[in-house]
This record gives sequence, structure tokens and C-alpha cells, in this order.
Amino acid sequence: MNIEQNLQNTIIGALNELYHANVDASQITLQKTKKEFKGHYTLVTFPLLKISKKNPEQTAQEIGAYLMDKTSFIAEYNVIKGFLNLTVASNVWIRLLEAIDAAPDFGFVSANDNAPLFMVEYSSPNTNKPLHLGHVRNNLLGHSLSEVLKANGKCVVKTNIVNDRGIHICKSMLAWKKWGNGETPESSGKKGDHLVGDYYVLFDKNYKAEIAELQEKGLSKEQAEEQSVLMQEAREMLRKWEAGDPETVSLWKMMNNWVYEGFDETYRQLGVSFDKIYYESQTYLAGKQEVLRGLKEGLFYQKDDGSVWADLTSYGLDHKLLLRADGTSVYITQDIGTAKLRFDDYPIDTMIYVVGNEQNYHFQVLSILLDMLGFEFGKGLVHFSYGMVELPEGKMKSREGTVVDADDLMAEMIETARETSKELGKLDDCSPEEAENIVRMIGLGALKYFILKVDPKKNMTFNPKESIDFNGNTGPFIQYTHARIQSIQRKAAEQGIEMPDHLSEDVKLSEKEEALVQLLSDFESVVKQAGTEYNVSLVANYAYDLVKEYNQFYHDFPILREGNVALRNFRLMLSKNAALTIKKAMGLLGIEVPERM
Repeated sequence: MNIEQNLQNTIIGALNELYHANVDASQITLQKTKKEFKGHYTLVTFPLLKISKKNPEQTAQEIGAYLMDKTSFIAEYNVIKGFLNLTVASNVWIRLLEAIDAAPDFGFVSANDNAPLFMVEYSSPNTNKPLHLGHVRNNLLGHSLSEVLKANGKCVVKTNIVNDRGIHICKSMLAWKKWGNGETPESSGKKGDHLVGDYYVLFDKNYKAEIAELQEKGLSKEQAEEQSVLMQEAREMLRKWEAGDPETVSLWKMMNNWVYEGFDETYRQLGVSFDKIYYESQTYLAGKQEVLRGLKEGLFYQKDDGSVWADLTSYGLDHKLLLRADGTSVYITQDIGTAKLRFDDYPIDTMIYVVGNEQNYHFQVLSILLDMLGFEFGKGLVHFSYGMVELPEGKMKSREGTVVDADDLMAEMIETARETSKELGKLDDCSPEEAENIVRMIGLGALKYFILKVDPKKNMTFNPKESIDFNGNTGPFIQYTHARIQSIQRKAAEQGIEMPDHLSEDVKLSEKEEALVQLLSDFESVVKQAGTEYNVSLVANYAYDLVKEYNQFYHDFPILREGNVALRNFRLMLSKNAALTIKKAMGLLGIEVPERM
């Protein structure tokens, strides 16, 4: 039961009868009435003046009077400067609430056999360091976008490309080989990804010391970098790996396995997963073959030093390196190979890369190169470009060890949730096990919501203290409202109150109650818009708006103490569906909502 659509059709009928005009839906401009005016929907009459041949006020008055006279749909109307504000009758909202209540999946579309297949790539970690705060935003956006696409009836394959080869990996390996003394995750008590990350930082520390020493001897920074023995050793290790040297490959496998175990633990805690994982070590050769084919076909060119390049000046870009002089691959080469393998593996309709906006140029180039190589899908790649996430104290740097590890961040959020809940006495009635589970939900919910409520395109500052607040636009505030409604439901059951399937229409609803039903019905269009625009923050902010409105209603109107049984039943059904919609919206964000708090 779509009230807006019904209203639109009724207005089309009115225009036909009043002005003998055949109009279509595109000519009807309906919007939600602004809060300062009375009404639910506002019709903008200005586009209709050519049809009515009258001024805006007259046109609005005539349409309003017709709707009042000919339908039971509209309870009243008012005209303000050519804007027709329409108030929908209470019984219509009651019927709409019943329809929402009868459809537990309201707002979601089920995928059918012909549904388009979307592949969403996210995470894309390097195996030389643990996941950090930047990865957290990436993973949360990728996971949530996948859930929103599914809710829009799309088939979704969630994928990850693990950057498990390259000079950065060799830096960690070389540092461990030089200074590790056989240290393992077991012997150190560290997660594998953290241990390997420590050696990446150690390499950088020693490299900087070596550069400083060479500069003291009179070399320029560039000369010192050129003569760095450490960097030469790292490059030699990469060459050995690409040549399949058994000792180098064995070390690489051992350290990567440590990292994968660490990643898996982080992904589990964060609540994200993948349907298919690709590894750069398995895709870069496919990319290399495509680049060499492009060279053979005259699409690319080779310099005297043996490096392979693409001339993109005709696209308004520059020359792009595809293979280094020593034959080793660069990132774009691997991405060409990965894209080819993915489209070989799946009948993908849309390929979405969830990658930060610092890579905008990279994906522009990738799309052009794939198109040059003759892949039909080249032009259709989607770069879901998002802004950087920083801390109040500024940017983070992996090499210098100043990043915030995802594991440490999640542990800190859960601990903060524990302290805050204890201070507020939120969990006094819970068993220790239940309290611990709720604390985990609150901590992770605060983290996820704070990140996902921001428009993905914007840079953001993550403030752990702000995010855990139980008031305002935060995850805990929304979770607490869900728990509050569940408490009402439990009390109703304890009092033996059974909700009927059909509500009585013999009640007059308040404006607040009607507005809440209207807001519940908006969930459908919000999910659709979030999927069309690839903007999950719309779902997050909708959840907050719903919770804010519900809490005002809860404050102003009795529910279980309401003496009018018909009105009490309406308010119980309204509460039940508010809780369900909160749960569904938060579920799209990967956030759990507690039954009690």
C-alpha cells in the first residue's frame, strides 16, 4: 500500500476531470510537507499552471477541493502560495501500518533468477601489516553496500584482493630474516599480522637510519636512497620471489599464513566476510600476460630499458608504467589480471571497487586500459570512492607505526562501552555473560555507526569518545531505543495483552503518530535510494530520524497505560514495527541491536 503512489494517481484523475488534461506521473511534484506547515504531502502546483490556465493559489484550491469532495483519502488541505498541503485521513495510516506489520520484509526486495550480479571488492589488505582504522571504514562500507544491494534484489558476490606480493612484503620478510631470531606468533604471544607489521616498521626504522648515515657522508637524499643496501636487498628478494626461489617462497608462505590467521580473527570480530578471495600472487601473472599481449598488438610501447608503458595522453592523462625495467609488475598490472579472472569466473553485471579517493586516478586508468585491451566490461567498472578517516590528532602512517590497529580500536571501543554502561547502570539486571555480549554489541555498534553515518565521499575524523554516547546521533542511542521498545513488548506479554491482526479504525491519531507511520513507510524508498546512489549513510541517518521521532512519541503518549484499547493496540503495533525497522536498518549496516540494555 503506497500512499504516495495512490495520491499521485488520484491527483492525475483530478487533473483529468477538472482540466480535461492527460498528464503522467512525471508532471506531479509531490514532497513531504515541511514541519512548520500542517499536512503530510505537498503538491507543487507551478508545473500544472499551463494545464489549469489559472494562478497557483486558484489551481491549488480547486485540486484540494476536488480531492476532499471526491475521495475519503484526504482529511483536510491548506494552500500556501501555490503549494497544496494535504492531510491524509487517520484510517489510511492505520491500514498502512497493518500492511507494514503483515510484511516482515517490508522495504526489502528478494532477488530472482534474472537479478543482476554485482561483485563488490573491499578490504584489499597488504600482508605486511595488520588492518587499521582506514581498513575499518573500507570493510564497513563494503559490507554494508553489499547488504543494501541485496536488499534491493541484486545478487551480490563479496570479494577481496589480498596484496600478498611486492616490495612492501619483502621489507617485512627481510627485516624478520635479519633481526627476527626465529620469532613466531606462538613464541611472541602476538597475532601474526601484528608480528609481521612490527618487522615492517623495523625495516623502515633501519632504512631511515641508513639514509641518514649516508647523508652525513655528504650524499644527497636521492643518492643515499640509490645506494641503500637495505633497499637493494629488498629488491633482490622480490626478484628472487618472482623467479620462484624456494627459500624465499617458503619464507613468504610462512609469514603470509601468520598474517591470514590474524586477518581472519579481525574480520570475525568486525562481522565482515567474503564469498571469494583473490590473491595478487595468483593474478599478477595474468595481468602481465595481458600487458605483453597489448605490447605485441601495438597498444603499449617499450622503452630502451625494457619497461612497458601505456600512452594515455589522448585521454587527457599521462604515460602509465605497466611493467618495470626488470620485468616486475606494478599495481595496475595486477588489477588488470584480477579483473580478467573475475569476469572469467562470474557473469558480473556490475563490478564495484570500494577503494579510497586517493586512488581515483588509478581506477580511471584501469578502466581505460581494460577497454584498450578489448574487454567489454572496461568502461562499466564502478569506483566506490570514499574519503579518508583520521583521528582527532591527525593522519596515521603505517611505516612509522603510528596507525591505529583495527584490533586495538575494537578492544578500546568495547572497553569504553563497558565503562560507560557501568556508570549509567545500564546492565545491572543482566547476567555476566549477557552483559558481556551487550557490551560487545554497544562498542562495535558505536564504531560502525559513527563511521557509516558519514557520507562516504567525505573525509571524516573518528572520535571514539563521541561515538559511544547514549544520546544524539550515535549507535548506542539507536540500540537503546530498540531495547526500550522490546521491554514494552515484554511487559505487554506479561500483562496478557494480545495484539489483534486488524486494528480498529475508530480512533483519531495524533499528528505525531501519523508522522511515525509515514516515517516507517519511508524505509522502502530509503533502502532503494541507498542502493541506487551507493550511499549507506542514508540508511544510518534514517535509523536515527526514526529513533528520534519514536522517542518523542514515547515521551508524549502512554502506551500500556492508554485506557482506549483500540488506541493502545495501535501504539503497540506502531512500537513493534518501529523496533523491527530499526533492527533491519541497523542490520544493513552490520550492527546488532540488543533485546535489553
